[in-house]
Amino acid sequence: MAMSELSATTWGAGTPVVLVHGSLATGSDEWPAQQPLAEEGFQLRALDRRGYGQSPAADGEDFLRDAEDIAEIVGDGSHLVGHSYGGLGAMFAAARRPDATLSLALLEPPAFSLAGRDPAAEELVAGIRRIWEQDLPDREWVVRFLEAVGTDPDSLPPGFLDEVIGLVPVLRRGRPPWEVDLPLAELASSDFPKLVVTGGHNAGFDAICDELAERIGAARVVVEGAGHEIQFTGDPINDVLLDHWRQAA
Repeated sequence: MAMSELSATTWGAGTPVVLVHGSLATGSDEWPAQQPLAEEGFQLRALDRRGYGQSPAADGEDFLRDAEDIAEIVGDGSHLVGHSYGGLGAMFAAARRPDATLSLALLEPPAFSLAGRDPAAEELVAGIRRIWEQDLPDREWVVRFLEAVGTDPDSLPPGFLDEVIGLVPVLRRGRPPWEVDLPLAELASSDFPKLVVTGGHNAGFDAICDELAERIGAARVVVEGAGHEIQFTGDPINDVLLDHWRQAA
């Protein structure tokens, strides 16, 4: 796997898997429940995107810059898994490096440019945009943002909100997910297996991801139990990912 200036937590040895976290969390925060997959012949690399963890600082997160990093990190061949905002970077990286993408799995990516055909999707995006633009104290802003995307703040580990307060500027100054032309045609024409997963908690996310899966030729799965934080379900999503990766092989 190619070297990178990004920091990462690595588990196991075998076929490379790059795990790309969403907003307000590092790689080691988001993916510990996937660590058992390293025992199935995979090397899991949980990245810290720019602005997070020990990776280089960033004024705001940017999925297009993430895509450049990921396209380098996949090396000669890796499976890609992206959650939430990290799914956008994974999509663009896979479109740029289809030759090196063994498979692509997207867990509730904010493909918000696809929201226009469904009222629930439009409502979801409008609600998130309203919060994005509000001038609130950081802690109140985080709570409202998490609730808007489908994460129950009370379900998060003790002290989590205190830890992520410092990351709020990275999110709020970032490239907004609704201002992008997604690489749909490039992904649709690629041969690697694609998978789009939702948590079954929001009709808007379901509609957006239904549209995305149809447009890029992806399998579509619902894994309930953890809202937007699908990776926290552990075994249920791990079983889906393992089947996906084995299909690619």
